[in-house]
Amino acid sequence: MTETPENPTPAAWRVVVVDDHAMFRSGVRHDIGNRVQIVGEGEDVPTAVAAILATRPDVVLLDVHLPGGGGVEVLKQVLATEPEVRFLALSVSDAAEDVIGVIRAGARGYVTKSISADELIEAIGRVATGDAVFSPRLAGFVLDAFSGSIDVASIDEDLDRLSQREREVLRLIARGYAYKEIARELFISIKTVETHVSSVLRKLQLSNRHQLTRWATDRKLV
Repeated sequence: MTETPENPTPAAWRVVVVDDHAMFRSGVRHDIGNRVQIVGEGEDVPTAVAAILATRPDVVLLDVHLPGGGGVEVLKQVLATEPEVRFLALSVSDAAEDVIGVIRAGARGYVTKSISADELIEAIGRVATGDAVFSPRLAGFVLDAFSGSIDVASIDEDLDRLSQREREVLRLIARGYAYKEIARELFISIKTVETHVSSVLRKLQLSNRHQLTRWATDRKLV
């Protein structure tokens, strides 16, 4: 049977993989590289944008947390000039603000890194053909956002005040981590953790870690 452009095989999909971990990019290439065409890679915002604009892929597999501004910044820069490029967020994070943030910025789907190779291939094909794809748990965040259960505007406005590292510290504090545990988890000093916590409290106009935890829990960020 002869393939036509209107009915491409999965191997016809051209994909760019964006993730700041080289081993993860290598793993994706190994797992699905014989079933799609991986035409480029990026490790931060500048290299991701450059690779995408140079290759104009069908789908970009986009990590949410990237040096240089995160996945949202990649979406903003690319879609400003190449609105036809489709993005599928592929992240370890299942936090509501990450899901909502990249969807609002223009991603067509969001799946976690626990996804199997077969499921990822299916998700790429669906996004490439204009469908939207979400891991089952994450779909609830999107439905809540559209139904008004989550105040999306409030989440974005507040979180936009925080740096990427401050958001990471915020989530860990809200999950009950001690400063020493956060320092070990993020490979930073305890003093740096304290500085980030003070900055988060100031920017969100909160007084203590209990208020911070309640703030994050109310917005389903943990």
